[in-house]
Amino acid sequence: MSMPIAVAAGPAPATLGLLGARPATSDAETTGGTTESPVPADGVVAENWELVRAAQRGDSAAFATLYDRHVEGVYRYVLLRLGDRHLAEDVTSETFLRALRRITSISYQGRDVGAWFTTIARNLVLDHVKSSRFRLEVVTDEVAEGGVSRGAAPGPEQQVISRSTSDELLRCVADLGDDQRECIILRFIQGYSVSETAAIMQRNEGAVKALQHRAVRRLATLLPHGLR
Repeated sequence: MSMPIAVAAGPAPATLGLLGARPATSDAETTGGTTESPVPADGVVAENWELVRAAQRGDSAAFATLYDRHVEGVYRYVLLRLGDRHLAEDVTSETFLRALRRITSISYQGRDVGAWFTTIARNLVLDHVKSSRFRLEVVTDEVAEGGVSRGAAPGPEQQVISRSTSDELLRCVADLGDDQRECIILRFIQGYSVSETAAIMQRNEGAVKALQHRAVRRLATLLPHGLR
């Protein structure tokens, strides 16, 4: 997969004109200004936010590093939501172009920057779903390897997920309702925490936990008997 984007030194390069006129920024895509914020405890998360601050100062190499670190996760999320490789590539590219344009608007609020990229991708997916009719197709070969990407905490629900093969799981996930499917993708395939998933889905943590529980119970009924 190759989805190069032009990364310029400033926050608004000429290539961003490819985006055309876009709707107003979602509140979930902006997290305040660039004022000082608490330092993340996790080393990788802290490093990612150092790259964000460097990008906000106009360091194009820093944004390119963020792109390299997060492009696969964003692409996998979009592919699972839309089921079309070419469309997923287009949406992923647009996600990072939009992120580059809005990089100065964000600051650390307890989550990794990957959750911000995914929020942008989610809004673009929702724009597409609202503006066109499409059939979700199960695409397994590009998302099967690696399983959970960020190591969601083990538990009874995770065991239901891990007992299935990637192909079987993805086929069953495609049969879930939109909200349940997205919750499973974010929690167990992307590996986001409950709080990160809640922020991306714009729900409270209790609602996400309930949605996750219902989704996993539904998956358990869809999986072959030998894998339940």
